Amino acid sequence: MRRAISFFAALLLFVVFGNFISMNVQQHNHHKRNLIVAHRRRTYLHKRHSQFLIDPVIKMPENAKRATKKERSLFHIAVTATDYAYSQWQCRIMYYFYKKKKDSPESDMGKFTRILHSGRPDNLMDEIPTFVVDPLPEGVDQGYVVLNRPWAFVQWLEKAKIEEEYILMAEPDHIFINPLPNLAFERYPAAFPFFYIKPEKYEKIIRKYFPKEMGPIVNVDPIGNSPVIIKKDVLRKIAPTWMNVSLTMKNDPETDKKFGWVLEMHGYAVASALHGVQHILRKDFMLQPPWDFEPGKYILHYT
Repeated sequence: MRRAISFFAALLLFVVFGNFISMNVQQHNHHKRNLIVAHRRRTYLHKRHSQFLIDPVIKMPENAKRATKKERSLFHIAVTATDYAYSQWQCRIMYYFYKKKKDSPESDMGKFTRILHSGRPDNLMDEIPTFVVDPLPEGVDQGYVVLNRPWAFVQWLEKAKIEEEYILMAEPDHIFINPLPNLAFERYPAAFPFFYIKPEKYEKIIRKYFPKEMGPIVNVDPIGNSPVIIKKDVLRKIAPTWMNVSLTMKNDPETDKKFGWVLEMHGYAVASALHGVQHILRKDFMLQPPWDFEPGKYILHYT
């Protein structure tokens, strides 16, 4: 028990220290927030904004920069979780820092929901806003608990009343170290590019689920499902496909062996491409030590 308390105390101390450092350097990195880091493919935005070519770094459109907080769209924070003690502690820490950053003038953060896919309430129901959904049928996830994530979103989007127009898909091991604005632009979601998600490298496998007639392999973004800020109606279309693609990948031995613990991330990337959804790639979305320590980012991913 003492070791567990010491561990969480050390973790919280690390988070608070990181938060302090980030706040001090935030003013020196404000200009970075006006950049959108995008994929190298050439894709034009909406006709009305066709002058903004996302290849590879462009300035934020002027109308987006001028928008006031009232004019900007809030996003709902949604995090999937289990009722295991470790997941509960992560959610408590995340929710603590959400409350600290939510009301900042730079924030577009709306309400918060922990989507609990254990199928039953737990002891945090009165502490963290929670929506209980069912897990996958026994044995379907084959011990890969993350497969419950897309199924949890499918249920939540179908049954819950969500006021905000946009949704941030987050995870329990995310901590808000800076107030997070809405990084999405109209129907273009914002996502973090992961260096280990490489559709071109694994084209042979990806083509099992994204055939050539659907388009070039670069249409599959190098992303996972989190962090992603996306319009609610767009996610409603993607979520069932994300679930089915992920389950199909898990049942294919070659895909399962090659993608391992990031299989479901590839599932979301492929599902988005199947629906023709392209993401704005934001490297400033998330900090991932020990791979990077660049200041001025919004979310700390600590595991």
